[in-house]
Amino acid sequence: MKNGAASVESSNAESSSAEVVFPTPARNRRPRFVIMTLCLAVALIVTVVFSLGAGQYAVSPTEVIGILLRAVGIDNAWAPDAPTATGVLLEIRLPRIVMGLLVGAALAVSGVLMQAIFGNPLADAAVVGVSSGAALGAAASLTFGLTMFGLWTTPAWAFGGGLVAVFSVYLISRSGGRTEVVTLLLTGIAINAIAGAGLAFLTFIGTTSTREQIVFWQLGSLNGALWQNIALIVPLIAVGITVGALVARRLDLFALGERTARHLGVHVELLRIGVIITVALLVCAAVAFAGIIGFVGLVIPHLMRMAIGPAHLPLVITRALGGALLLALADLVARTAVPLADLPIGMITSLVGGPFFLWLLVRTRKRAGGWG
Repeated sequence: MKNGAASVESSNAESSSAEVVFPTPARNRRPRFVIMTLCLAVALIVTVVFSLGAGQYAVSPTEVIGILLRAVGIDNAWAPDAPTATGVLLEIRLPRIVMGLLVGAALAVSGVLMQAIFGNPLADAAVVGVSSGAALGAAASLTFGLTMFGLWTTPAWAFGGGLVAVFSVYLISRSGGRTEVVTLLLTGIAINAIAGAGLAFLTFIGTTSTREQIVFWQLGSLNGALWQNIALIVPLIAVGITVGALVARRLDLFALGERTARHLGVHVELLRIGVIITVALLVCAAVAFAGIIGFVGLVIPHLMRMAIGPAHLPLVITRALGGALLLALADLVARTAVPLADLPIGMITSLVGGPFFLWLLVRTRKRAGGWG
C-alpha cells in the first residue's frame, strides 16, 4: 500500500511539473486552429502591406502591392514610376520587416519549446537569460575582432553564448525532475546579471563602433537590417521551427510527465537535449542581428494556448505566425510613433510583455496556492 501511495504521489508530482495548459474542448480545437491560422495570416499580410507604406516617405497600399508584384516580375499599372518609392520599399523597409517577421517567429517558437521542456509557463528566452547569453557571445566576437567563421562568426558565437546560458538555467533550476517557478526566475536573474556584467566589460574595452553595437543589442532594434543578414538567419530559423514541429507530438507526451513519456516510448534525455539546442539556435538567430527583444516568447505562446488548446503542433504553427505579427506591429509603432525617430523595438515589446508577465506570475501563484 505504501508503495502504491508513493507511486501515486510521484505521478501527481510529475503531473504538477508538466506544462500549465488552458482547457479547451477537444471537438473545438481543430476549427479554432484553422480559424486562428487564417486570421493570423490575413492580419500579417495586412500589417506588412500597411507597414511598408507607412513612414516619412508615405506610399499607398496599392502602390506597395504594385511594387512588390513588379519586383517578382509581374508588370502592373499600380507600381509608381518614381524609382525612389521602389528603393525605399525594397532596400530599406522590406528587409527590416522581413527580419522582424523571422525574429518574431523564432522567439515565439523558442518560447513554446522552453515552456514545454521546462514544464514551466514562465520560461522565456529573455526572462531566464538565454537572450543575454547570446548577446554576450555576439558582442565578444565583435569586440575581439573574431573572424574564424567568416560571416557566420557572430551567429556562431551568439549560438555558443545562448547554448551555455540555456544549459546553465536548465541544470541549476531543475531539482527532483521539476523546475520550480521561483528557482527558474532567480536563475534567470543571475544569468542576466552575469551576462550584463560581461556586456558592460566589453563596452568598456571596446571601440566606439563596438560600443554602439552592444548598446543596440541591449535595446533591441531592426534598424539597419540587410538582405545578407537575412540570408544568414533564414536557414537557422527554418531548421529550428522544423525541429519544433517534428518533436511536437513527443512534447505532448512529455507534458504528461517524464515517467509516462518514457513508458510511451519517448527518449526523454535525447528530447530534452535536442530541444535545448534548438532553443539556442532560434535565440542566437534572433539576437545576432536584432538584439535582445523580450517577452515575445512569453506573450504569444499563452495567447495561442488560451485560444486553441495545449497541443504543440498547432501551437508551433500559430505561435510562429503570432510572433511574426507581434514584431511587425511593434516595428510599425517603433518607426511611426515619434516623428523623425526610431524607437528601440525591445522597449515596445517590454511595454506589452511586462504587464502580461506580472499578470501571468500572479495567476500562476494563485493556481499553485503560493510558492511554498
